[in-house]
Amino acid sequence: MQEILEAIVQGIVQGATEFLPVSSSGHLSLVQHMMGVQNTSLLFNVMLHLGTLAAVLIAYRKLIWRLIRALGLLLRDLFTGRFRWSRMDEDRNLLVMLVIGLVPLFLLFLPVPGTGQNVKDFADLWGTDSSILIEGFALLATSILLLAAHFRSRSLVRGSGRVGRGRFRLGDALAVGVTQCVAAVFPGLSRSGSTLAIGMLRGVNRQAALDYSFVLGIPAIVAAAGLEGIDALKAHETVQTVPLLVGMVTAAVVGFFAIKLLRWMVSSNRLIPFVVYTAVVGLAAIVVSLVEQSAGINLFTGVPL
Repeated sequence: MQEILEAIVQGIVQGATEFLPVSSSGHLSLVQHMMGVQNTSLLFNVMLHLGTLAAVLIAYRKLIWRLIRALGLLLRDLFTGRFRWSRMDEDRNLLVMLVIGLVPLFLLFLPVPGTGQNVKDFADLWGTDSSILIEGFALLATSILLLAAHFRSRSLVRGSGRVGRGRFRLGDALAVGVTQCVAAVFPGLSRSGSTLAIGMLRGVNRQAALDYSFVLGIPAIVAAAGLEGIDALKAHETVQTVPLLVGMVTAAVVGFFAIKLLRWMVSSNRLIPFVVYTAVVGLAAIVVSLVEQSAGINLFTGVPL
């Protein structure tokens, strides 16, 4: 029963925070810290990723189908010599910008000199250590980005009567792609929140920036599930089936409604609750971490750090 309860809690946290701009990695790290969970199952993490993947595929099924169709037509035009960059419709433009936005992900696999690790390895290191200090500062960074995006969106409306560009450009795609890489390294820096904010700061309208952020996250979720799945197979993990399925289904259901909620809040420019929430949680995490380091124990479990 304890395993199922933990699976439900982590499924709720993963499903809600993967899409709401509050950081899934940061919240999972905080929850695991408070529950005293030191090493989570890699296979369980894979199932949580699959649950959130199902949520975004269902919520964006119409757009994803349009992009698949646009890909087929784009390939046809490329092979027949009829492709013209200036004549791309919205779906083809989005598809090309998504491909460009994914290119920076390869930066995560660059080796860091003198450490014997890749850039992405630091995400695992910081997300599983005994401190939540980095999570706190990263959540504060999320709050600042969202606040800046909120004021940028308001200034666009006041200044020109419009809410920004409906299409991404090359620079937009690269900026958002690099931001996604940075968010993948620092637990607490929301991937959806930071990529949404950067798109809006570059003058893209709220809905276009949100759709781009969500669809861009699909390959990232698949890649994370794939890499952890490979590691789980190498580790020959043995886990209980019921908690796995409960966690996956919980993440999928909660994730679907989180997407719906965020789309409504973004369309009506209601980002301030997320600004306040990430700031409060970030500051709390910093204070708790500093107190724990001074006391030498985990304040929630009493276990020595």
